[in-house]
Amino acid sequence: MSVRPGAGELGQPLLTVENLVKHFPIRAGVFARTVGFVRAVDGVSFEIQRGETLALVGESGSGKSTTALTILRLLEPTAGRVVFDGRDALKLDRPELKRLRRRVQIIFQDPFGSLNPRMTVGGMLREILSVHDLAHGAAAQKRVAELLEAVGLHAEDSIRYPHEFSGGQRQRIGIARALAVEPEFIVADEPVSALDVSVQAQVLNLLADLQKRLDLTYLFITHDLSVVRHIADRVAVMYLGRVVELGDCDSLFSKPLHPYTQALLSAVTVPERGAARKRIILTGDVASSVSPPSGCPFHPRCPHPDKDEICRTEPPSLALHEAGARAACHKIRPPEDGSGRKS
Repeated sequence: MSVRPGAGELGQPLLTVENLVKHFPIRAGVFARTVGFVRAVDGVSFEIQRGETLALVGESGSGKSTTALTILRLLEPTAGRVVFDGRDALKLDRPELKRLRRRVQIIFQDPFGSLNPRMTVGGMLREILSVHDLAHGAAAQKRVAELLEAVGLHAEDSIRYPHEFSGGQRQRIGIARALAVEPEFIVADEPVSALDVSVQAQVLNLLADLQKRLDLTYLFITHDLSVVRHIADRVAVMYLGRVVELGDCDSLFSKPLHPYTQALLSAVTVPERGAARKRIILTGDVASSVSPPSGCPFHPRCPHPDKDEICRTEPPSLALHEAGARAACHKIRPPEDGSGRKS
């Protein structure tokens, strides 16, 4: 996917995440003593420029959704920094956080579970407008009609309840709810994974259209790489709570660097080539986030022929490699410059 004008340009990012950590305590015994931690997010860093879409991908349990919820402060982080438009979002007090909520919204994976079954669609949207003091009375009703029409529904749908809609329509309502406060940044947490394939395409096209019309920035969370190819400008690949590769979408699909990314993409059909790459079968299971492996978290399953002691003892950094791509792997060689020397 080509990067839209303005996406990825140098300058102050809209969102910067630095060494984000979220550990959940494990408690046991009569006195509920802490006996360990689930290391759901273990030092995640990335940036998102205004107007671009960064896809956060990985297997279930890799820490994608926890990363998103921590960025939004729906979960409080254990450590790290989240800077939104130049301000540290983790240091905001309650009134400041409420103002941030107008600029940052989320679309949840399960549209039915995230909608109040006892309220009409119009009632839910009017409540949001009232809480943020954006519109009341007739103005609020007009705004509700505008929001529903913006996502492909009808104004008269405002009197209906969530159970009266299909799954795709409910996700459109979730998108309308996120748009109600006129945000700049939206986290889309697996927004199409529960939908039929034909409906997925409709919702993805809607998100892309809204991004262009409203100048939105997306953090798009998914495990479906075929979806990533059509929605993302850049991709961050997560494994066991860490980002193992980060780069431009086209480059990552054509030349993945990290062995884990290569294994993921080996199962994806590349349309222009008409066939999948040679399939890479990973052995073993994903390690427990309670007691992750020492060194590189991927080393117990890594198929790289040259892995050695350093892989088992030293965590690799997310180092810069070819064409601005970053990968956390000791065995990826840096590119050579024109003189044949390694850069």
